[in-house]
Amino acid sequence: MSNTPKFFTQVNRYFDRAASFLDHPDGLLDQIKECNVVYHTAFPVKMDDGRIEVIHGWRAQHSQHRLPVKGGIRLTSHANEDEVTALAALMTYKCAMVDIPFGGAKGAIRVEKDHYSDAELERILRRYTYELVQKNCMGPTIDVPGPDMGIGEREVAWMADTYAALSPGQASTAGAITGKPVSQGGVRGRTEATGRGVYFGLREAVSIAEDMEPLGLETGLEGKTVVIQGLGNVGYHAGTFLAADGVKVVGILEREGAIYDSRGLDVEEIYRHRMAGGSLIDIEAEEVIEGGGEGARGLEWECDILLPAALESVIHADNAGRIQAKIIAEGANGPTTADAANILLERGVLMLPDMYLNAGGVTVSYFEWIKNLTHMRFGRMERRFEAASNERILQAVEGLTGKRFNGDVFESVAVGAKEEDLVNSGLEETMVNGYHEMRELARIHEADLRTGAFIVAIRKVALAYRERGIFP
Repeated sequence: MSNTPKFFTQVNRYFDRAASFLDHPDGLLDQIKECNVVYHTAFPVKMDDGRIEVIHGWRAQHSQHRLPVKGGIRLTSHANEDEVTALAALMTYKCAMVDIPFGGAKGAIRVEKDHYSDAELERILRRYTYELVQKNCMGPTIDVPGPDMGIGEREVAWMADTYAALSPGQASTAGAITGKPVSQGGVRGRTEATGRGVYFGLREAVSIAEDMEPLGLETGLEGKTVVIQGLGNVGYHAGTFLAADGVKVVGILEREGAIYDSRGLDVEEIYRHRMAGGSLIDIEAEEVIEGGGEGARGLEWECDILLPAALESVIHADNAGRIQAKIIAEGANGPTTADAANILLERGVLMLPDMYLNAGGVTVSYFEWIKNLTHMRFGRMERRFEAASNERILQAVEGLTGKRFNGDVFESVAVGAKEEDLVNSGLEETMVNGYHEMRELARIHEADLRTGAFIVAIRKVALAYRERGIFP
């Protein structure tokens, strides 16, 4: 692990491999690859006990080929410029890959969330928002942050309120940040969007017999086993959706350790237990490993699907050879190092890359941003019209057949789409289309899916630069 290259270096290794299949000029490729802006701020915050602590924060805008740029903000004790820059780059390629018209950005604040009171966290996030606004690094047409590790609706609401107070007279201040509570301009379905996107992507991948046959797997999710690393927002929701479609969750890894049970684990029950203050290792299972470091061995447990949904670089050259999963579904950003990816691909493992598989979050954030700019809830205009149209169709069928439908049929069929229905439909469309576009480019170039995803993204970003007349 000590020899693991820097995160941004690894992203650029993936980029260079994909770029070798394209004939774009070097200058254009260099511009796409480089990070446009990195802002590092250090600001004082008064703690509850009266002392002053200097807090470090970053915001990276990797590519401004499309505006606004978009990317989450994370709270983590190991935040640094390299991590933020790499994640911003992945956001650029992720947005391009699934046709979201944003440039890529990312932010981070170097704090361990559990070490601060709610009041201290609020002061930190409000001050960080102030710093972004002062440097023109936040705004609905400039840079739109969103939630990431350690950031939820509550934290986003603090930031949104601070931005609104600093931007009097703006009509679309709500569009300056996504992941807000619905009552403050958020969109229904955003909280579970990344996990739902992981589910849609996996469901599409295992539906293709040609790809499952070399792995010795049947098509479909039913009966497959999964080990999940990280039971946060992404891992929990992905695990819930997968379990509902017949996948057996046999292993879970968290910071306090890991558990494995071939009979299956109840994701919902374990999540509630941990949210109530319990520990993962309290759960009765066939195998229990105490300690996060030791628990990482759970990545090597036998399963059909390994779903890393926590930190970057957890699958590396030292453990890649012992991974038993046939499919690695990258729910987290950058969970697999470039060296590990090469080892796994040589062993025939199917890898679903992060820049595709966890695109659900930014996709639904895009829907929220559109909602904020238009000041219109999805479904408000058409829902009752659709319901009336469906009812007329049922009535016409009754007239033609002479058969009467009972009230339950009308109640279930003669309805219009609600906001969450439309959001989930748009997410499903994005993930399904994105998978086949990525897979087709990988097939044409006889490459892996990650390389196919990068090829798709680089082509779209290059086209944007050329359309602006920057490159011939």
